[in-house]
Amino acid sequence: MRGFTGRTLVDDALRWVDEHSKSLPGETIAFDVAHGRILAADVSSPINVPSFDRSAMDGYAVRGIETEGASDYNPLSFPIVGESMPGQPFPDTMPPGSAVRIMTGAPVPTGADAVIPAEYATETGATVEITSTVSPGKHVGRRGEDVSAGSQLFAAGRRLRPQDVGLLASVGVTAVEAVRRPRVRLLITGNELVVPGNERGEFQIYESNSSVLAALVHRDGAELESLMRVEDDREAISQAMCKAGADVVLVSGGSSVGKEDHAPSILAAEGDLAIHGIAMRPSSPTGMGAIQQTLVFLLPGNPVSCLCAYDFFAGRAIRRLGGRSAVWPYPQRQVEVGRKVVSAVGRVDYCRVKLNEGRAEPLALSGASILSSTTRADGFVVIPAESEGHAPGTVVTVYFYDPA
Repeated sequence: MRGFTGRTLVDDALRWVDEHSKSLPGETIAFDVAHGRILAADVSSPINVPSFDRSAMDGYAVRGIETEGASDYNPLSFPIVGESMPGQPFPDTMPPGSAVRIMTGAPVPTGADAVIPAEYATETGATVEITSTVSPGKHVGRRGEDVSAGSQLFAAGRRLRPQDVGLLASVGVTAVEAVRRPRVRLLITGNELVVPGNERGEFQIYESNSSVLAALVHRDGAELESLMRVEDDREAISQAMCKAGADVVLVSGGSSVGKEDHAPSILAAEGDLAIHGIAMRPSSPTGMGAIQQTLVFLLPGNPVSCLCAYDFFAGRAIRRLGGRSAVWPYPQRQVEVGRKVVSAVGRVDYCRVKLNEGRAEPLALSGASILSSTTRADGFVVIPAESEGHAPGTVVTVYFYDPA
């Protein structure tokens, strides 16, 4: 075994990630499965919405100018010459001096230009008596008022929300070009690991990193290509790492410089080990590189280190490949420090904190192997490399694990 000859600065590692994680090409997907996907191309409307003038109220279609002077003291009467229902329009031109019974969403008849709401009208036999004036255009949704034909609905890069998918449906768009989801392989290494549900030996531990990573991969918009668990065997790790089919391979464990840490030398031999060892705590044994077009991230086996390395580097790459924002998907807020947060100049620190009476305090037990520290913490603070920490009263940015 030998130690790291040097450690890459976090900013330099982030720069490498950004240089090697360009957005993946687009693919055509059906609109009804497009929620949450990132558009790879602009989307325009092929039609006007509405495609006809329609009533915004239940009431009576009239000529607005013919209602002038109508009031409670001067009701005006109009013969009812028919009705217009949603999908069943009045078939003729409405004669002057008449009215057409109309429902919300129904086409406004030719010859009419306004709708008198039902509460200002009393129908008796074949006539309607109105007690309010309406101006031309009142209570009428004009053709193209919502969306005009040829107008851009969404620009490339937009993450589609539920209402966005609804708008696509409303204009008859059945398919869109979306950025392809990154395919991510999880490669979990370690002789000491046991899958939960199996019998565990005295000196073995239940494997948890795959559960955390799978959830993070899903959060960041990727799909799990496969989950592979292998022992600390060089050939088995090499085959799993080099197998085709993934855009990103996340290797958990075996990323440092120990006797059984095969991943770095395999990546160097089969592709490019661009970075190995980063000036941060935890996650200093993190490595990254590529095998042909596949990005490979070597994540430490300690669970907090694994989470931290994913969030800083692998997750950023996955989000960028999928066309998403590179920034952390964590809510953030400025919070005052309640108890000193200690760090050391020359490294970036990922410090878990808990809010106590609205002030951020570091957890007393927060080693890289203490996964429960992330469940007891409300969030984390990133301490830059040039800082020795934060004194009480300092205002810092806290990234919260819980969504807003």
